[in-house]
Amino acid sequence: MAAIQEKIFQAEALRAQCAEVLRGAGSQSEEAAKVAANLVMANLSGHDSHGVGMLPRYVDAVLEGGLTPNASVKTLLDGGTLLSLHGQRGYGQVVGEQAMQMAMERAQAHGSCIMALAEAHHLGRIGHFAEMAVAEGLVALHFVNVKARPVVAPWGGADGRYGTNPCCIGVPIKGREPFVLDFATSRVAQGKMRVAHNLGKTVERGFLIDEKGLPSTDPGVVVVPQSGGLFGALMPFGEHKGSGLAMACELLGGALTGGGTWHQPTTTARAVTNSMLTILINPAKLGTQGALETEALAFVDWLRAAPVAPGFESVQMAGEPERAARLQRAQDGIAIDPETWNELLQAGQKVGVSLGD
Repeated sequence: MAAIQEKIFQAEALRAQCAEVLRGAGSQSEEAAKVAANLVMANLSGHDSHGVGMLPRYVDAVLEGGLTPNASVKTLLDGGTLLSLHGQRGYGQVVGEQAMQMAMERAQAHGSCIMALAEAHHLGRIGHFAEMAVAEGLVALHFVNVKARPVVAPWGGADGRYGTNPCCIGVPIKGREPFVLDFATSRVAQGKMRVAHNLGKTVERGFLIDEKGLPSTDPGVVVVPQSGGLFGALMPFGEHKGSGLAMACELLGGALTGGGTWHQPTTTARAVTNSMLTILINPAKLGTQGALETEALAFVDWLRAAPVAPGFESVQMAGEPERAARLQRAQDGIAIDPETWNELLQAGQKVGVSLGD
């Protein structure tokens, strides 16, 4: 198979082009710039699944009415350390940041905050919100559910019943880079299968089942309709453990927030609705700031001192791959495969924006 020739973009140029499409879809300039920057940062971080390849779906969602440009987060309850917020189907990159700013202010003032955000459009890379918190010295826990076509099979199931339902934990470490653990509860993110499909790649066994519930290595089974218009499904990570954590994200991120859980037939709608339960803790107010700083550093150094396993250059820490990717891609540029670029061109055309060839 001939290698697919990818286009290489510098981050600034890609941000400008995405923002132009977003403005064409109805976003004001500030919103367009914020969403574009968030998408490109996902690409820079090595998570193309959450990057500019999502933009065509956003445009479709706006045109279908499932995504509302220029919406702001709405406060349903402000109980100081308890916040219940509604995203009003606005861009998750915007309403999510608004919700986090409110929650961080409460955590700084009171020592903690439990924030429930319901009905935002796609929140993007959840690690972004944890990075916001740890930058302010806060510990963050996030549980997110996904209301869209169900793409993950529960352990023991043979078709998709829920979304990739991410979980994220952020902990600041004094004098070091923070611990930011951000992962889908499926073995791999749905967007990564879209990228693999566009590149004509196969994936290893154990990631997917086809529309008949049988193991598959073709990422297309969860990207395009198969026989009978059915789709395959992603598998949960960690077998029953990952499936259980995904259910917890659905119950906490969906049911507890008021955003709702998925329990209906599949849909062709392009909107991706996320709800998120966030718990923020201020170690200084808790009285354990010194212990956190000392013990976290001692633990990280202990892990670093472990013998390096064959095939690795060092002991791996959560957050390191993203930081390394940002440095490399900021220098070398961001690769966009031809299919994704064609989808971006078509998205622009739908809203009267020409991106060129």
